[in-house]
Amino acid sequence: MTAVRSTTSFMSDIKIGLIGGSGLGAILAEQSDGQRHELNTPFGKPSDAIVETQWSGLPVYFLNRHGPGHLLNPSQVPYRANVFALKTLGVTHIIASGAVGSLREEFKPKDLVIPDQIIDKTFRRPGTFFDRAAVHVEFAEPFCPMLRQILVESSASQTRDLIVHTRGCYVTMEGPAFSTRAEALMHRLWGGDLIGMTAMPEAKLAREAEISYAMLSLVTDYDCWRAHPGTDSPNKNDPFALLNEILRNLKAASESAILLIKDAIERIAGNPDAVRDCPAHQALKLGIWSDKSRINPEDQQLLAPLWLKYFSGA
Repeated sequence: MTAVRSTTSFMSDIKIGLIGGSGLGAILAEQSDGQRHELNTPFGKPSDAIVETQWSGLPVYFLNRHGPGHLLNPSQVPYRANVFALKTLGVTHIIASGAVGSLREEFKPKDLVIPDQIIDKTFRRPGTFFDRAAVHVEFAEPFCPMLRQILVESSASQTRDLIVHTRGCYVTMEGPAFSTRAEALMHRLWGGDLIGMTAMPEAKLAREAEISYAMLSLVTDYDCWRAHPGTDSPNKNDPFALLNEILRNLKAASESAILLIKDAIERIAGNPDAVRDCPAHQALKLGIWSDKSRINPEDQQLLAPLWLKYFSGA
């Protein structure tokens, strides 16, 4: 007699990581009660403890990207430790969030965006796990199409007065200062739609870790290419009034994002096959170019959660 797997068992191989950025990180931290995992990795400690809980019957692992009190600026976030720790816990899919500025008139403050492309302008951050081997993953599509589709479907079901853009090019700048106006105009000419500081190298590291990754961007304001409403120049604005406006927009977008993410996880729970075989899950199959027999066995073991399955005898 063939055993019938329960729904919970059937979904047990899917584990969702939620990386909360500005705004959403603090809200999710307050809502995420569960087991705290304090991990160390070959790349140091993650930004914060990873909290394990369940949403819609799926294991969910929440990580606050900027740490308690938002003390880590974007260049200081330990991206490698964060992604490696989630991989160690068995996370298979990551839904990340982050505040962004808009480079397009139609991407308004409080809107949400599900980006589909990235331009990487970071230069101070380690961008790979593999410092002692030649590993080249395909990255033409930086966000998982299957996980993005779930978010797109969830956005279509939202009944609130909410606008969700289902595509956009995210320019990742180093920061922590914001763009000059000349840079903002250049980013628009490049085809950028959003400007933020945290999508990279996070998305690339998730690909190296064979984790499906998608992002939900929260628009807080127009970047400096556009004068803020009611003034000919952003410099004439009361900086505190502008900051308070941005924070209000972030709060509103964060509340909308949580509803959308919860709907997406419910959809995954109802149809786990929709995200089970994401292309990212085999990213290293053709990505390890080094002669494996010449890679130091200690390095193989050090990064075992990432690539050991591709070595003979593993």
